[in-house]
Amino acid sequence: MTEPAARPQPTATRWWRDAVIYQVYVRSFADGNGDGIGDLLGVRSRLRYLAELGVDAIWLTPFYPSPMADFGYDVMDYRDVDPIFGTLADVKALIAEAHQRGLRVIVDVVPNHTSDRHPWFVAALQAGPGSPERERYIFRDGRGESGELPPNDWESVFGGPAWTRVADGQWYLHLFAPEQPDLNWEHPEVRAEFEDVLRFWLDLGVDGFRIDVAHGMVKAPGLPDVGFPGHVEMIGSKPVPFFDQDGVHEIHRSWRRILDSYDGERIGVAEAWAPSPERLANYIRPDELHQAFNFHFLSAPWDADTFRWVIDESIRTASMVGAPTTWVLSNHDVKRHVTRYGGGEVGLRRARAAALLMLALPGSAYIYQGEELGLPEVLDLPEEVQRDPQRLRGPGTGRDGCRVPIPWTATDEPPYGFTPPGVYESWLPMPRDWRDLSVEAQLKDEGSTLNLYRAAIRIRREHPDLGDGTLTWLDAPAGTLAFRRGRSLTCLVNMTPEWIEISHRPGTLLLASQRPEDAGGAVRLAPDSATWWSASDA
Repeated sequence: MTEPAARPQPTATRWWRDAVIYQVYVRSFADGNGDGIGDLLGVRSRLRYLAELGVDAIWLTPFYPSPMADFGYDVMDYRDVDPIFGTLADVKALIAEAHQRGLRVIVDVVPNHTSDRHPWFVAALQAGPGSPERERYIFRDGRGESGELPPNDWESVFGGPAWTRVADGQWYLHLFAPEQPDLNWEHPEVRAEFEDVLRFWLDLGVDGFRIDVAHGMVKAPGLPDVGFPGHVEMIGSKPVPFFDQDGVHEIHRSWRRILDSYDGERIGVAEAWAPSPERLANYIRPDELHQAFNFHFLSAPWDADTFRWVIDESIRTASMVGAPTTWVLSNHDVKRHVTRYGGGEVGLRRARAAALLMLALPGSAYIYQGEELGLPEVLDLPEEVQRDPQRLRGPGTGRDGCRVPIPWTATDEPPYGFTPPGVYESWLPMPRDWRDLSVEAQLKDEGSTLNLYRAAIRIRREHPDLGDGTLTWLDAPAGTLAFRRGRSLTCLVNMTPEWIEISHRPGTLLLASQRPEDAGGAVRLAPDSATWWSASDA
């Protein structure tokens, strides 16, 4: 039995209901050993930065042994650390120091599929059709006269068919890359294995799990055809037979019981794509997971009416099951929102405003590493350095551009302190104009995006009306949003390219993504801006 790391004292805080959680894409956060790839030692070296940013927890992307066909989401061993990232001792030290700094640690678990080099899958290939080893995965005979056609018409999320044929003629299912065979969650051994994996990491002191493809483990009985192409476009908007089946909820309920059996309020977070907000709410019922990512908020275009509808629907459906809403603007799977919102100065203005909007909303907020620096998507990576398997879908579909390492120091050239001194190469090249976006440069600039995030998170933590709770919409001009939190905090967001006048000044200005102008008793909001106001001195 492993010894649990030191951890915060258990109290019934329900911390996760309004936590600000920072996603660390380990490979691109900080390189501690000088090989050009981020690692656990690098993360540990930057824990002070994260604590001073003010976040409540960090979420670490997979660091398990992996061939890296999908950069760690193809796992060979769920109870160890890939040498690229460090050792189990590094994990223990990171957890212990994070807890000392008041940071909780959430780790990724990848239950839908393993690596094709996982011992179970290697054994399945060797054992042959009909063997007990193959029952842990989804093997089927093909269609056609000699089984030469896939068992059904399912498509991979990464493009092409979701089936690969092996030498003996059978096919196996992989909803992602061929190197990521789907597990058979109807098999009791699979369920028992992952329950043990969860306990292994909980015993080491982790505070919870982000569950990759939480909607994907159970498939519709008989594996029926979809009936037409374009399956990827349907995910999250229409029912499909390979995702969001009712059987996944039994799994999540069993995992919740495990989480609740440990002290310290350990949590489960679902990465779940569902065709409706109501279906998504099923994942966060009181006996299931604590949170689910709100991809409807992330995918909303820069439009006040759309944002208001998404916010209303998100709060409504989460409240149906008594759960908090989550808000996220970017992650390691989508283009950075500075670029999605238009890029350049316009995109950055909108991203800063979106940050204040997100952090003013009730519930929990997620920050993807580098968004607090206003980093844009890197769109000009040379073809020879792009490695994401998703890029095979077609031009512009790869995710490498949001995974470029983040800049730490204001040096004249890359890699801007991502690597130790004397190491000049990073696993993905960094733009040559990121000096002024570095942590060092922005800490010295009072008006920087980094200092905006630091101030917003500090106010959110200190202000009694922010965090968990309710929201009240206020009348506002077209193209703007206005709402009150509690009795004394008002958030105004101008989502138009014009200055907008608000007839009544809502109080004392607390924070602004762009400074408004006084207009007598009125106030003029800058284009693409957000402001926080305290009514206490109004």
